[in-house]
Amino acid sequence: MDVAVHVKYITEFLATALMIIIGNGTVANVDLKGTKGNNSGWILIAIGYGLAVMMPALMFGNVSGNHINPAFTIGLAVSGYFDWALVPGYIAAQFLGAMAGQAVVVGVYRPYFLKTENSNHVLGSFSTISALDDGTTASRKASWVNGFLNEFFGSFVLFFGAMSITKHYFGAELLGFLAEQGADLSDAAAKMQITHYLNPGLNVAHMGLGFLVMALVAAVGGPTGPALNPARDLGPRILHQLLPQAVLGQAKADSKWWYAWVPVVAPIAAGISAIALYKLIYG
Repeated sequence: MDVAVHVKYITEFLATALMIIIGNGTVANVDLKGTKGNNSGWILIAIGYGLAVMMPALMFGNVSGNHINPAFTIGLAVSGYFDWALVPGYIAAQFLGAMAGQAVVVGVYRPYFLKTENSNHVLGSFSTISALDDGTTASRKASWVNGFLNEFFGSFVLFFGAMSITKHYFGAELLGFLAEQGADLSDAAAKMQITHYLNPGLNVAHMGLGFLVMALVAAVGGPTGPALNPARDLGPRILHQLLPQAVLGQAKADSKWWYAWVPVVAPIAAGISAIALYKLIYG
C-alpha cells in the first residue's frame, strides 16, 4: 500500500494516541479512586495494554507499519529495515500522539484524579514507577538496575517477537515462492492479486502482537509497569509535570525524573540489539 509520507506521520500520531487512550485509560480505571474498575487487578491492565497495541496494528499496520514506539523505529533504521529520513517525523508523531492520548485520559478521569490520595497511583496512570522505589534516595540505585533489566529484556522479547510475527506470518511463504518464479512483486496489479491470500495471515499476525504485549505485561509487569516504549513513558511524564494540582488533585507529586531515563534508554538499546539479532539470523 503506497501512502504519502505526511499520512504516515498522521497515522503514527493517531495510532500512538489510541494506544495510550486504551492502555493508560485501563491503568487509570484500575488505580484511581472511585472508578468502577478500581482495584480490579493487574490482569485487567495486561488485557488493556494488549488490546491497546492490537487495535492500532489491525487498523494501521499496512499504512505506517504501526511502529508506535521510537525504540522500534530506531532499531529498524539501524538494521536497514527503515528509511532514516523518516525517523525524525515518526518519533515526533509518536511523542505528540502519546501526549495527546494522555490528555484524553486526563479529561475522562479528571474527577477520579481529584479523589485519589496516592501520588504513585496518579503518576502511575501516566508513566512507569519502579516497585523498588520507596521514596528514598537510597532506593534509587536498585530501582535503576532492576528497572533497566526489566525494560531491556521485556523490550527485547517484544521487538524480536514483533519482527518474527510480522515477517513469518502464515502466507508469507507465498511471497518467497512468487519471487522464485520471477513474479514482479513491485507491480501494483500483482500485489492486488495476492492480497486476498495474505490479509488473513497478516491480521492473525497483528492479533498475535497484541497477545504478545498482553503476555509481557503479565510476565514482566511486576517490577516497573513496564513501558517497553520511550514515547509511552516520556510523553505522558512530560504532561504529568506540566499539569497542576488543580487538574490532577492534591496527590499530584513529583514526576520522578531521576528514573525517567530508564524506560527511554533500555527499550532503545533493546530495539537495536533485538532487530540486529533478527537480521543476523533471518536476514
